Amino acid sequence: MLSKEKMSRINELANKAKAEGLSLNEQKEQQDLRGEYLERFRGGMRNHIEGLKVMDEDGADVTPEKLKQIQKDKGLHNRHLEEK
Repeated sequence: MLSKEKMSRINELANKAKAEGLSLNEQKEQQDLRGEYLERFRGGMRNHIEGLKVMDEDGADVTPEKLKQIQKDKGLHNRHLEEK
């Protein structure tokens, strides 16, 4: 996640944009900060999803094969020990 200072700056620029508008430099800064925020958010979400193991009501592993392969490549959930 972004630092508190950067998050505060994102909010500050958003409020200023609503109240009075932003200069070109401020618009560029806002765009860069938003891009960095989205990149980190997506990375965190990807890591979270890649760490999931999906089980059905009977306790059987029903994780999608694509996700299993990613987990195997990263050595998660002992997938590298599974045969297939």
